[in-house]
Amino acid sequence: MKTVHLRQLAGRLAAAVSEMNYAQRRLQVLRTAPDRYLMEPDEAPATYDEFLARTAGLLLHEPSARRRGALGLRHN
Repeated sequence: MKTVHLRQLAGRLAAAVSEMNYAQRRLQVLRTAPDRYLMEPDEAPATYDEFLARTAGLLLHEPSARRRGALGLRHN
């Protein structure tokens, strides 16, 4: 194999690992979200304290579209 092919393969592998890492982190955030354990998760918080309690968990910042494109991530 040529060096170019090995680099392309390594790049694809790195993009796949990066996407799996992103998916795992996102899944962890969703699983531990306080809204998941409410009786009516689609209802708005009744008080400001309840709002703060719901948003107290880890917030995962989504990468910009430019960064997602550079990393090979295609999330809709």
